[in-house]
Amino acid sequence: MNRSGAKIVMEALVREGVDTIFGYPGGVVLPLYDEMLNWPQVRHVLVRHEQCAAHMADGYARATGKVGVCLATSGPGATNLVTGIATAIMDGIPMVAITGNVNSWAIGKDAFQETDIQGITIPITKHNYLVTDINELPQVLAEAFYLANSGRKGPVLVDIPKDVFTAMSEAPFPDTIVRRGYKPAGAPARAEIEVAARLISEAQRPVIIAGAGILHAQAMAELLYLAETTKIPVINSLLGLGSFPRDHELSLGMMGMHGEAAGTLAVQEADLVIGLGNRFDDRLTGNTGGFAPKAKILHFDLDPSEIGKTVNPVAWVLGDLKLSLGELNKLIQPSEHPAWMAQIRVWQTQFPLIVPEGRFPTRTVLKGLNDVTHGNAIVATDVGQHQMWTAQFYKMKKPMSWLSSGGLGTMGYGFPAAMGAKFARPDEEVWAVVGDGGFQMTLQELQTAVEYNCNVKICLINNGFLGMVRQWQELFYDNRHSHVAMGSPDFCKLADAYGVKFFRCSRLEDLEATLKGASDHVGPVLCEFVVEMEENVFPMVGPGATNSALVMDPDLIPSEEAHQLGAFETTHAGAVKS
Repeated sequence: MNRSGAKIVMEALVREGVDTIFGYPGGVVLPLYDEMLNWPQVRHVLVRHEQCAAHMADGYARATGKVGVCLATSGPGATNLVTGIATAIMDGIPMVAITGNVNSWAIGKDAFQETDIQGITIPITKHNYLVTDINELPQVLAEAFYLANSGRKGPVLVDIPKDVFTAMSEAPFPDTIVRRGYKPAGAPARAEIEVAARLISEAQRPVIIAGAGILHAQAMAELLYLAETTKIPVINSLLGLGSFPRDHELSLGMMGMHGEAAGTLAVQEADLVIGLGNRFDDRLTGNTGGFAPKAKILHFDLDPSEIGKTVNPVAWVLGDLKLSLGELNKLIQPSEHPAWMAQIRVWQTQFPLIVPEGRFPTRTVLKGLNDVTHGNAIVATDVGQHQMWTAQFYKMKKPMSWLSSGGLGTMGYGFPAAMGAKFARPDEEVWAVVGDGGFQMTLQELQTAVEYNCNVKICLINNGFLGMVRQWQELFYDNRHSHVAMGSPDFCKLADAYGVKFFRCSRLEDLEATLKGASDHVGPVLCEFVVEMEENVFPMVGPGATNSALVMDPDLIPSEEAHQLGAFETTHAGAVKS
């Protein structure tokens, strides 16, 4: 059937099961926006800034495992997507970004709003296309969705000139996708599985580090079976949170720079570290020269480039993680490690996460959010102190419920990502935990939330600072504050201007009622929590330090006392030096 390029795009979306896209119109994409009116089964969400279209598509993808789709016009519209695309590539999020471009005959002539978005995004996409032949468009779109959501997932960009949107073609969509040189990992090698099973059977002090790969592979059940059968404690990377129930007796929470002490110390004393779908990034390992010094490392991943990139495993299993763990679970034998678990319980007792009594720090707010929602909400965060405290204190019980920018560390991500998740899962309670700095980068999407009655609750932590930057200036720059005091608007007036329900809370006595009031309200809610200004995140591993040099919370260990734990270099907060 002869149809326009714009119609081919809409047909591709329906073929791929896309029900929601996020975008902002402009001149060269007008043929596509006109065609949208004929496809009511695809909802278009009109954002107020293209960066937020990418973040919403990202949040939609993290909450569902499906491909998120964003759309922008040429030039500044396309370049405004860049931060969101980079966020997705760093965290392995499936996304298709569709951009318009000037007419194909005008490319390279500095036409109005012409930008080489294909060239700009080469380093931050899994693959990208500039389609100048209408007959290639069905194949390209089918490939884009296949590449985005197979293998190591990631964003794919498709740039379409205006004349390709209006050209006509009878070219069909392909029945299957085959790209030379691209073969996503499938079943693992039997020999690798056998080696892994032997290492697990021999270990006396094993730990599992479960990353986001568990979620991408939908391997949560396999992880649970492995942990419960072998009684191996499970630690999560930041992006792996939610892959293992946080209230499970074998869960040690997050480890690393601001992880819980028991998990971080357990890795330092382990004799076997099993990495499952994680990339051993620097915030998790600290100085790799001192990472897990007594352990053999066993790494499961589907991306061969991750093996040995930051740490050197003695063995590895390459393949789809769900298939790999399924095969491993056939070989493992039930086992227990009572002495090892007893030591871990000692660390958990000695070094718990502290919520000070009689004060109103951010930790109190986030523990209260966990208590009110019972760990069942979808939570999206910005980046900074509140992100780390949420990872510590929000005990999420369900997978695909934690949305946070891990690799790129994108301020302004939390609120639009939460909206994307709410559009994807409208029956779930969704909270955005944001700082007063990051929220001011994307708060214009309050209008989008109102327009679509997007029932997202915003937990705005207002401490008057760019908190994590201030913390580093305090600890490593002799407390010399440089441009970190964060002025804010009157958020009550701001909410009123947008027509958003508003709560302000500055006292512990009002916390529960505020959270419950926000939770019960139907429609978008902005809750401002005015908290202590100079609270620091602990535990902490300083930059360049090993995980053994773990700095404990001064509320836990008095600053005048130095705490020694066996061979560990664990210190109190006053010991941090630049």
